[in-house]
Amino acid sequence: MKRLFAALKIYPDADFLKTYRKLKADLHHEPIKWVEESNIHITLKFFGETDERRISVISSGLGKRAGSTASFQLQLAGLGIFGSSYAPRVIWVGIEPFDELSLLMKNIQNDLAAVGFEADRQNLVPHLTLGRIKSLHDKILFGRTLDKFRNIASAPAAIEEVILYESILHREGPEYIALDRYPLKKELP
Repeated sequence: MKRLFAALKIYPDADFLKTYRKLKADLHHEPIKWVEESNIHITLKFFGETDERRISVISSGLGKRAGSTASFQLQLAGLGIFGSSYAPRVIWVGIEPFDELSLLMKNIQNDLAAVGFEADRQNLVPHLTLGRIKSLHDKILFGRTLDKFRNIASAPAAIEEVILYESILHREGPEYIALDRYPLKKELP
């Protein structure tokens, strides 16, 4: 069994990373599990523990979908939370424009549901997770800090491939290993 997910690898620009580091520093007193800069990605489909014999089916579906999807650009923009302001669970940054990404996510969910992989239960909300919140010591300061970083944004980035990752969980954090890469269709100039 392997713990698998399909994702877009994101390489944020230096200004975005500087702002991300400042956000983490400003919230250093809170028990938040921040995503390592080397692991920044946008999850398209989480498979969880998967029988290795099913990897070829996943690979075939991702390859076909990527090959029929045009490469596109996106920008990380706008900070938000999942959960309520009283009990936030995740700090995330949004995606602009999100139409192509949303369609890619929906198509991958549908393609793989047709071959036996359940669609995710929650609504597909294109986002990039920055941190997972265990609890908060000071909810008011947390809210004020998020407001200060509400307009976080990155430079536009080209999205040219989908990656199938294995996630190996370690005490110090997850290790992501790219098992396969599926290039998106190049648009003619």
